[in-house]
Amino acid sequence: MSKKLLMLVGDYAEDYETMVPFQTLLTVGHVVHAVCPDKKAGDTVATAIHDFDGAQTYSEKPGHRFTLNHDFDQVNVNDYDGLVIPGGRAPEYLRLNDRILEIVRQFDEAGKPIAAVCHGAQILAAAGILKGRSCSAYPACAPEVRLAGGTYADIAIDQAHTDGHLVTAPAWPAHPAWMAQFLAVLGTRIEHA
Repeated sequence: MSKKLLMLVGDYAEDYETMVPFQTLLTVGHVVHAVCPDKKAGDTVATAIHDFDGAQTYSEKPGHRFTLNHDFDQVNVNDYDGLVIPGGRAPEYLRLNDRILEIVRQFDEAGKPIAAVCHGAQILAAAGILKGRSCSAYPACAPEVRLAGGTYADIAIDQAHTDGHLVTAPAWPAHPAWMAQFLAVLGTRIEHA
């Protein structure tokens, strides 16, 4: 059965962490509404490609323009079965938006599946939903997870972690594990003939 999902994106969200989950979830038949505060369906956000190329931290290069397909102002959490939060630089400023934090809290209070990757944990921490939970994220976000009362799940960069209805991962190399675990929490079954 198809699920209806909300994806919170913003300018300079990580390109792969936006495009790949969006397309993956559509591929398995789910409906995904990608939204950004102060933007409407048809508007775009700039994405950034974060790569691991030998420096002490990731590098950042221009990504694609990602087209939003729903109006942020029309979001009603009751209409959705799950939430997806990509990483990149967008969570840094999205977590300053009170409505974003309210949306995350409503999904959590309703026990609806939440998938966050990389710096998406910054939004989870700011929303105050990590206390007593374990959460993976990009390693630079580990202090925020801990300061929010959570336990940082230090896992391989290509792995994901599930704690109840919260599915998290460190970065885009984890997409196969992260999406598989999120789909499992959603109750999505993929059968091979």
